[in-house]
Parts: sequence; structure tokens; C-alpha cells
Amino acid sequence: MEKGHSQDIDPRPRRRIDKDNPYRLFTVGASTSEPHYFIQFKDGGGTEHCLEIEKPLFELFDQFELDDLTRLNELDRHLDERELSTVPADESEEIRKQSAELTALRNLESEALHIAILQLPEIQRRRLILYYYGGLDDRQIAKIEGCSQSAVSQTLSIAIKNMRKLLK
Repeated sequence: MEKGHSQDIDPRPRRRIDKDNPYRLFTVGASTSEPHYFIQFKDGGGTEHCLEIEKPLFELFDQFELDDLTRLNELDRHLDERELSTVPADESEEIRKQSAELTALRNLESEALHIAILQLPEIQRRRLILYYYGGLDDRQIAKIEGCSQSAVSQTLSIAIKNMRKLLK
């Protein structure tokens, strides 16, 4: 990359992500006065999409990745500790099978949830993420979005109904 383009490099450090993570985050023009935030993903049909998203949504997905990384590290530590334990081999194998099944189920549920969220219309997706992953209430979201609290409430209600349909 040329020296003049260093401002375009995503300043976030490369991090390990779950192999089942259905999206990739990146920024363009991170060091400029107007950075752009993007999410890239493949839909259920394998078509790749790249969408520009608002900074608060980008930050929520970024935090979600960090939380996922924490979970992966805890799982690694747990597996390392178990290898050092004195559990008999046959019991240890049964624990490993159960742990692998639970991890696989959690990954499938997480992937299905991510895919369903990405299928929501932009406003529903953004408000749902701000509410559930950002920990904001209707009033705070309304202030950020410049709309009424009842509009946010209605959007969240519709988003939840749509999520239920998508996850069936």
C-alpha cells in the first residue's frame, strides 16, 4: 500500500474470530474526518454483500466480536485445564462429546440468529441491535435516531415478530 493511503487502514488489530462468524467488519478512511464503516457477509444463498453501516451499529458488532473472542479464549482455557485434570479417560471423552455437542448447538443458534438479524430491514436491524446488544432503551434509541419513542417501540415489536418468523 502506498504511504498516502495509510489513513484508510482499519486501525482495529487483527483478531481471532469464531470460524462460524458469518460477517466481517472493516472501516475505510479510519483516520479521516469522515470514516466509513462496513459489514460484509454472505446470505443463505451464498451471495456476498457489503453494506455501509452507521458507527453505533459498527461498534456494537465490534463489541460482539470482542465478546465472542472472550468466549473462545475461555473455552480454550477450559479445555486446557480439563486436559490437566485427573478425570478417567472414558469420562473425559464423554465430557468432551457433550461439550462439543453443546458448542456446536450454540454455534448453530448463534449463526441462525446472526443470519436472521441480517435479513431484517435496516431500521429494524439497527434498532434491534441497539436495544439487545447495545443495552439501550426505547428512549435512548429514539434520541439517537431522532424519532419518537413509540416509533422505536413499534419497530422493535415488528422486528421481534419478523425474527420469530425467520427463526422458525
